[in-house]
Amino acid sequence: MSVTPNEELYLADWEANPMKQPYIAKVVIDMCTGGGEPLNRGSTILEQLTGQLPVQSRARQTIRDFGIRRKEPIAVRVTLRNENARAFLARALQAKENVLLIRNWDEDGNFAFGISEHIDIPDVKYDPQLGIQGMNITVCIERPGFRVKRRRRRRTKVPYRHRLTPEESMVFVKNSFGVEILEKERERTYLF
Repeated sequence: MSVTPNEELYLADWEANPMKQPYIAKVVIDMCTGGGEPLNRGSTILEQLTGQLPVQSRARQTIRDFGIRRKEPIAVRVTLRNENARAFLARALQAKENVLLIRNWDEDGNFAFGISEHIDIPDVKYDPQLGIQGMNITVCIERPGFRVKRRRRRRTKVPYRHRLTPEESMVFVKNSFGVEILEKERERTYLF
C-alpha cells in the first residue's frame, strides 16, 4: 500500500538538490511517571537505553486529584542527536514492528509514537527491580538550513518552499528505515 504517490519525484529532487534532503534533527524520548520511586526507575531505564543522563520535567500546576504539586518532578526525558538518534530510532521502530500510521505525523513533517512496554525494544532484558514502563518518542525531521530560525543573530523564518511536508517526511522515513505507513491500524486476529 503506497501512501505517497510522489515518492519518485521527491527522491529525484533530493538527488538533484542536496539542501532539500531531509535528516533527523533530534529524537526525544520521555517517560511521564508521576513522581516518586517510579520516576527514579524510569530515569534508570532511560539511562540504560540511551547511554545519556535524563533530565527531569516538572509539573506546571497543582492537580489535587492526581496528587501532583506545582514544580514537582513528574517526568524524565532524553534528547538524542546524530548517529545516536538514528540508532535508537531504528531499535524503537522494530518494537513497533516497523509499522506507523499516517496520523502520527504533524503538518511540519515531525512524527511521534508510543511504546507501551520498554522491553519490546530489541536487546532489552526485563529487570524485576525496574519493572515495565512505557515511553513516548518524538522525532523532529528537518532540512539543512533550518538553523536560521533558531540562531541568535539575524534570525529569520524558513520560507514555505523550504519547509518539510508530512508526505516528504513519510518518504524519507520509509526509505531510511524501511517503515510501512498505514492509513489505519490492522485488525488483529486472535486464536484461542
